[in-house]
Amino acid sequence: MEQLLQDSALVEQYLSGDENALETLINRHSQRVYSFIFSKVFDKDIAEDIFQDTFIKVIRTLKRGAYNEEGKFLPWVMRIAHNLIIDHFRKSMRMPKFEGNDDFNIFSVISDNALNVERQIIKDQVEDDVRKLIKELPQDQQEVLIMRMYKDMSFKEISEITGVSINTALGRMRYAIINLRKIVEKNNIVLTNQ
Repeated sequence: MEQLLQDSALVEQYLSGDENALETLINRHSQRVYSFIFSKVFDKDIAEDIFQDTFIKVIRTLKRGAYNEEGKFLPWVMRIAHNLIIDHFRKSMRMPKFEGNDDFNIFSVISDNALNVERQIIKDQVEDDVRKLIKELPQDQQEVLIMRMYKDMSFKEISEITGVSINTALGRMRYAIINLRKIVEKNNIVLTNQ
């Protein structure tokens, strides 16, 4: 029965005092939210901190009565996580990192903006290359991959929009990834933004 309850119904139950409803919501979406955060920060500890901060903010917003069900619950939580990730990167760029030894090194404080610009150019080029590779996929695989990766849609939403079963949408995504790997290997393409 828990699976059948919509997120909006669980939010209502939580606001009416049912703590278990919030636990169900967190358990339902925790893997997706955590994976999204980790995919941006690539650090387990930082991802866990941001994950916790995300749900603390969710709880506070719900308790203040500031949440409105205009959109869906998960996209709202993902926006909160996204904003906290941006805040993390803003803070980490402002805060100089010191190694913990007693020697002060001016070079640990000065940031090389040219390197940041270079990284951004590389990142933009990689994203452009990936878009070109996606265009080489069959149309049905392109469609599912774009909906999933760029529009952050669930496989249920994808199946409803495309008119195919969830398993078919999953299969198309799987084949899209396999085919992208084949294209990359066949053409000896290096995709990296590190």
